[in-house]
Amino acid sequence: MSETHLNPAKSVIGKIGIEKVASITGKHVSRVYRWMYPKERGGTGGRVPQEDAEKLLAYAKENKIDLAPADFFADAA
Repeated sequence: MSETHLNPAKSVIGKIGIEKVASITGKHVSRVYRWMYPKERGGTGGRVPQEDAEKLLAYAKENKIDLAPADFFADAA
């Protein structure tokens, strides 16, 4: 993944893998990549859609992957 990809989507996808995220959510890989793009480029600005976040959290829990609800929010720095 590129340094230009946006968080928190970049971090979430990095923990599970882009192909697996696409499989879990039923979305094409290109759609999952869009989560990491700025809105100006047709992306979501780093946000993971809520319904997909729920699926990813369930998968992570079942597979003992360190992923928590807080991982879906940008750092409050």
